[in-house]
Parts: sequence; structure tokens; C-alpha cells
Amino acid sequence: MRNFAARKSVGQLARYGLVGIASNISGYLVYLLLTYLGGDPKVTMTMLYIIGASIGYYGNRQWTFAHKGTMLKSGAKYFIAHLIGYLINLSTLLIFVDKLGYPHQWIQAAAIMIVAGFLFMVFKYYVFPSVGYGTGMRK
Repeated sequence: MRNFAARKSVGQLARYGLVGIASNISGYLVYLLLTYLGGDPKVTMTMLYIIGASIGYYGNRQWTFAHKGTMLKSGAKYFIAHLIGYLINLSTLLIFVDKLGYPHQWIQAAAIMIVAGFLFMVFKYYVFPSVGYGTGMRK
């Protein structure tokens, strides 16, 4: 039973990684381009965060976690998770770029990784939980 759960988690993490790599690399390249063209880093990050999160919902719900629950409930939880993720990202930029003076390009790259790790755990156990999670049922 534990072997099954471990394999399932590894598979979910791999699929989450593929969805995340595709969306984050493209989003980060657009971020670099827009900030290079004069866009404010926090405004640019906000715009791209909303677009990326919206696209990511469908990939993660359908493919990563194969969630069968209602879209309304998982959508509301997804919004809450991403709101917290956004605040983590924004706080990271405010502290490390605005207060400490580090280059926004490096801080945003690090923030992507931090938020991705946070979101995987929240998606797996809160937004798209397996049926029977915590009850010993296999799914």
C-alpha cells in the first residue's frame, strides 16, 4: 500500500514538474522580455502569474492529479492556494529586490522554485486530494 502511494506521488510530482517547466520557462522568458522592455518587475510578475495559474489549473486538475471532484470546489481552493503563492512571490520580490537590492531576474527565478514546491504540496493534499486520502483506501 505504501509502495503504491509512493509511486503515485512520484508520478504526480513528475507530471507536475512537466506542467510547471513548460509554463514557468515560457512565463519566465516573457517576464525577462517585458522587464527588459521597461515593464515593472512586480506588475509583470502579477500579470504573468494570473495567466500561468489559469492555464495551470486545467493541466494540474486533469493530468497531474486526475481530480474527479467538482470544478467549483477545486477552483475555489486553487484560487486560495495561488493567492498565497502570489503573496509569497510578491513578498520575495519586495524584500530581496526592493529592500536588499538583489537583481530581480535572479530573485524571480528563485521565487518560481519556492512557490512551485509550496503549490505542489497544497495541490496534492488540499486542492486536488485523492479520494479516500487519509482513510487507507487505494485510488
